Amino acid sequence: MDAGIKFVSWNVNGLRAVAGKGFADIFADFDADFFCVQETKLQAGQIDLEFLGYKSYWDYAEKKGYSGTAVWAKHEPLGVSYGLGVDEHDHEGRTVTLEYPDFYLVNTYVPNSQDGLRRLDYRMRWEDAFRAYVSRLAEKKGVIICGDMNVAHEEIDLKNPDTNHMNAGFSDEERGKMSELLSAGFVDSWRIQHPGEAKYSWWSYRMAARERNVGWRIDYFLVSQNIASRIVSTDIHNEIFGSDHCPVELVLR
Repeated sequence: MDAGIKFVSWNVNGLRAVAGKGFADIFADFDADFFCVQETKLQAGQIDLEFLGYKSYWDYAEKKGYSGTAVWAKHEPLGVSYGLGVDEHDHEGRTVTLEYPDFYLVNTYVPNSQDGLRRLDYRMRWEDAFRAYVSRLAEKKGVIICGDMNVAHEEIDLKNPDTNHMNAGFSDEERGKMSELLSAGFVDSWRIQHPGEAKYSWWSYRMAARERNVGWRIDYFLVSQNIASRIVSTDIHNEIFGSDHCPVELVLR
C-alpha cells in the first residue's frame, strides 16, 4: 500500500436508500482502497452489501434507524476497533478504526448539535474524547480521520456564514473544537491544497439549496502532521448525488 492509496468518505444519509440510487455503481467507479460511510441508519443483518475484493467493518447504533458507520477495505487490517473506548460515547455507532503498519484509519460521524444547540454540551464532551483518542493514536503512527464532522470550520466553508452564525455546525464552540483538533497535530487535507476555494459537501434538502449551491463543507479528511507530506490529491465530488452529502476523496502516496 505504498503507492496511490485512495480513500473515499461519504455520509449516505441511509445506506438502504442510497443502495437504491446506484450506490454499487458509484462504489465500483471509485475503485478505492478504502470506502468509508457514515449515517448508515442500519442494524446488523438489515442489508447485505458486500463487494468482491473488500472486507467490511460496521459500527451500529443501539438506537434503530440512527447514526452508524462502516468501512469497506481492500487491505486486511492489523486490528479493528469500534468507538472511542468511552462508554458515554460508544452506543451510537460513530467510529470505526482500522490499524495498518504505517497508519490508523478513523472513520467517524461527529454528533450533530441539533436545533437550538440542544445537544451542544454533549458534543463538546464527545469532541474532547475524540481528540484525546486520535492524539493517542498519532503518538504511535500516522492517523487519517475521515467523515461527517458536522462543522464548517471557517467562513469560506459555507455559503452564508453571517446568517448561520451560532446555528448547529457553525457555532463558535464547534468551530473552536475543530481548531483544537487541528492544533493537536492534524491538517485539513482539502483546505491545505485548496486554500482559497469555496466548495461544499452538504446541502439542505430545503429551498433547492443544492441546485443553488447554497452549501456547507462539513465532510473532511484530516491527516496527522507526521504523514501530511504523503498527500497526493484531494477532491469533493459534488457531481455525485444520492444523499444530501457528496463523497470526498483523499489520495496518499
